[in-house]
Amino acid sequence: MSKNEIRIGITGQSGFVGTHLFNVLGQFPDKYIRVPFEDDYFKKKSCLEDFVNNCDVIIHLAAMNRHNDPQILFDTNVKLVKQIIEACKKTLSKPHIIFSSSIQEQSNNHYGRSKKEGRRLFELWAQTNNAHCSGLVIPNLFGPFGLPHYNSVVATFCHQLTHGEVPQVAVDAEIGLLYISELGSEIMAIIDKNQFNEDNSQTSVHMIRPTKTIRVSSLLAKLISFKESYYDQGFIPNLDNQFDLCLFNTFLCYIDKSDYFPFHLSRYSDSRGIFVETMKLKSGGQISFSTTNPGVTRGNHYHTRKAERFAVIRGKARIEMRRIGTEEKLSFILDGELPSFVDMPIWHTHNITNIGDDTLFTVFWINEHYNSEDTDTFFEEV
Repeated sequence: MSKNEIRIGITGQSGFVGTHLFNVLGQFPDKYIRVPFEDDYFKKKSCLEDFVNNCDVIIHLAAMNRHNDPQILFDTNVKLVKQIIEACKKTLSKPHIIFSSSIQEQSNNHYGRSKKEGRRLFELWAQTNNAHCSGLVIPNLFGPFGLPHYNSVVATFCHQLTHGEVPQVAVDAEIGLLYISELGSEIMAIIDKNQFNEDNSQTSVHMIRPTKTIRVSSLLAKLISFKESYYDQGFIPNLDNQFDLCLFNTFLCYIDKSDYFPFHLSRYSDSRGIFVETMKLKSGGQISFSTTNPGVTRGNHYHTRKAERFAVIRGKARIEMRRIGTEEKLSFILDGELPSFVDMPIWHTHNITNIGDDTLFTVFWINEHYNSEDTDTFFEEV
């Protein structure tokens, strides 16, 4: 092991946050060494001692989130903290402890108080033993693979919408949300800062801010739109907003893939070849694919508002266009050996002809979905 590699262990490794962090750390094998953790270590004193002794950093995530008896919840979470501290004392280990707390620290409930007490105990250990402790006060998290009715309202809504259930808003509060990978980036920055002695303080508190504040009803409305456009019809939603992209990626992970895929597309066939609408985009029209048989011409029409692109990816084609009301004809030769495209200006009639000996493969993009009642398509020979 290189002296620059950081040995990191994660209690609660199998949970929502732990699984994500473990996988992310695995993307940097030359920088981070993952020390495996199993929940049974808390029941096996020697295993827990070996674990803490092998870690430069311990990310303590293991905790009970819910229990019918709130006192059991409080006692369990505090006990887990004390077990780690005792293991560190027994082995004379001084790992950098990163403690996952919660915005509920300020709430008068047993979970919030257990988190606050856990952070206090770790800070006291760090101050007494010349070690380091970073407390993270974390807002509501969401992301792929969270458990519905447990980790996040986002997980609950996504699961319900993709499994034939009807979500309900119990309290239409405004909530702050943080995407799971954003938390991962924050944690790795804290690890690196401490490892390279940029943070000399023994204890620190990091108030992790949400990157999105939204009402529960608005959150549900976004997810319903994903269900109606993507899940029901296969449309790709508008993803130019970072939060919407994270939310959609989360939603996609709750779909029962074996039941949903493959999503069958409509296929149109005639003597010219085949035509398939492969993708419809909420943010910008649709993408289609066609084959054209040798010697066949498609098109000979123009649009007055639609933006359109023809991209040849296999075969050889001639694309022609002519501005309406003029006689000058433009001609372009495209070859799939060097994939290329031609965009169609409005008020220019255009066509594409397969001039090769093999089937022509073309991808089309147009900025709006096809509407049989308003096609904006006017036929005229080039």
